[in-house]
Amino acid sequence: MHIAVVGSGYVGLVAATCLSEMGNDVITVDNDRKKIDHLNNGKIPIYEPGLTEMIHRNVVEDRLTFTTDIASAVKRSSIIFIAVGTPPGEDGSADLQHVLAVAADIAKHMDGPRIVVNKSTVPVGTADRVRAEIEAGTDFRVNIVSNPEFLKEGSAIDDFMKPDRVVIGTDSAEVADQMRELYSPFVRTNNPVLVMSNRSAEMTKYVANSLLATRISFMNEIARMCDVVGADVHDIRVGIGSDRRIGPSFLFPGAGFGGSCFPKDIRALQKTAIEHGIELQVLRSVTDVNIEQKKLLIHKVTDHFGEDLSGKKIGIWGISFKPNTDDIREAPALEIIKGLLDKGAEIAAYDPQAMENASGILGSSVRFAASTYDAVKDADALVLVTEWTEFREPDFPRMMDTMRQPVIFDGRNVFNPSKLKAMGFSYYGIGRNT
Repeated sequence: MHIAVVGSGYVGLVAATCLSEMGNDVITVDNDRKKIDHLNNGKIPIYEPGLTEMIHRNVVEDRLTFTTDIASAVKRSSIIFIAVGTPPGEDGSADLQHVLAVAADIAKHMDGPRIVVNKSTVPVGTADRVRAEIEAGTDFRVNIVSNPEFLKEGSAIDDFMKPDRVVIGTDSAEVADQMRELYSPFVRTNNPVLVMSNRSAEMTKYVANSLLATRISFMNEIARMCDVVGADVHDIRVGIGSDRRIGPSFLFPGAGFGGSCFPKDIRALQKTAIEHGIELQVLRSVTDVNIEQKKLLIHKVTDHFGEDLSGKKIGIWGISFKPNTDDIREAPALEIIKGLLDKGAEIAAYDPQAMENASGILGSSVRFAASTYDAVKDADALVLVTEWTEFREPDFPRMMDTMRQPVIFDGRNVFNPSKLKAMGFSYYGIGRNT
């Protein structure tokens, strides 16, 4: 198939690349000339395992191209994906100006019927607005499809290539068949392609992310209670996760969630509910718990050392909001670092991928370390915030020798508390201080 993907951000770039991997002719469009020039020169703007190699392979095979020329992309393609950003407004609502601007551009350049697919995360009713925008600018027939993405940063290639399900929102049986054909190579193991209304598809994405965030905040509250009553949240997580009605996923307590999806999507769903006279009380609590959870490690540090951290050197492991990405949007580490700095601490931070992005926000207020062990050299404490695999089995005797004080604050419950305490470390986890 001949496909255009408008938007070369995280969602658009992954979608375009994976679609081209299956043999489709895919044009990726973006109005950012610098970004397109970088892509055409082999410079990939995001870190995602496996993405760079897949892009290069499909560019060489001439299945994947990058351009700023939306007119030619629309004319050459029968299916056009909209995958531009929907940043939150001040009131939490999704800003649709970029989506509607692309819709207007598509209408301007259409020379026949088209299928236009909303891949961006958008609130209920956006398909109607996109349809109205396009129909106002052309007499050609357009079918609007809502096709939300369910990609996890750090495993996006696998998620797209082997999806749990594909959600297709459309009111046309013919278009549904075309979308099934497009996705058929990705669901050869019979994972479902779910066809529903546009509005149901739009809601599905927001509800999925909000429910996952709810599980995280719930377990974070339980972990706080475990710290008070002397229970081990690890054992509780295993105990409840073995219940088939619950399952083991998204039951790991930690330093709070961040990223570009969960916080934004919760706010957007809440805003939509308010516009319809409904208050989503559970989601309000999910957000409140997460705000407090991002401060928890700061409180644990000050409970150990006191409120004044002047002269204390603290090593930070992990800055990205999760492993296997360089994304620092709403990352808990940023708030933790700023909170420790405000109390006078000196910070040495290390992350395998996110330090360049973090330097644009933190500047010279922290020292960006050359390695994991450089971050804890002469440190009074280590604060682990992001559970990169290279942090899971460090050389603890080496750390004991190089740290000024053997104190570890484990924000992701990566380490074995009994082992570390036996070695002489002071250990603080999340709900594991039994």
